[in-house]
Amino acid sequence: MSDRALSFGARAEAYERFRPGYPDRLFDMVAAYAGHPLRTALEIGAGTGKATRLFARRGIAVTATEPDGAMLAELRKHVPAHVTAVRAAFEDVRSGERYGLVYAAAALHWTSPEGRWSHVAGLLEPGGVFASFGGPFRPADAAVEEAVRAARAPFLESDEVPSPDGTPPEHTMQWPGTELQRSEWFTDVRQSLIERRLTLSARDYVGHLSTISAYLVLPAAARRQVFEQIARALPERVELTADLTVHLARRRAEG
Repeated sequence: MSDRALSFGARAEAYERFRPGYPDRLFDMVAAYAGHPLRTALEIGAGTGKATRLFARRGIAVTATEPDGAMLAELRKHVPAHVTAVRAAFEDVRSGERYGLVYAAAALHWTSPEGRWSHVAGLLEPGGVFASFGGPFRPADAAVEEAVRAARAPFLESDEVPSPDGTPPEHTMQWPGTELQRSEWFTDVRQSLIERRLTLSARDYVGHLSTISAYLVLPAAARRQVFEQIARALPERVELTADLTVHLARRRAEG
């Protein structure tokens, strides 16, 4: 895995504090797509369990996998007892058991592209559901967004993760939907948007930025400087767009 993929553990407690949870309407969207009760799920890159809690509290038996020990330790503090927490990268998860749902919350882009979809398919029951969801946080005010960009520019051109398959942002279907549509393992690929708006204090917004991998891999001195410059550029309260792009697909029936 890349340095960025494994950078979060040093900020596990901050990740838990500053990253928001996921809305109930996300679960409702996944459940409606499935069309039947979901009983078991495997989570890829569970982090501190933000999405784990959403699915677990609806009665699903979730196996949450996470390669970083510090993140997994934080997860165990916050999830229900019936969640099974496993330290493992997605590529190391064995496909002995099959699940009704496999999902990734802002984590799929950290997995290896080689054999990704055959491995997901091997973890799913025939007809089972795959879900991936996430999206960047951006200041809703264009002037604030530009001020943040200018403050960041000496250190980082962008703090977002580029599309893994190079799909331009203006395309109707975004990654991973693009790959799912080409995969022999999946059908009925859908892309939806859940709109979210958040308001954070300037301090909490910088706290959120401190959990983003692009900043985490900077040298410590540069990281302090960029956060100081961004903080000076912010208003007291920061309104954010935090939309979730949701991709759903169904594993083809075997035989």
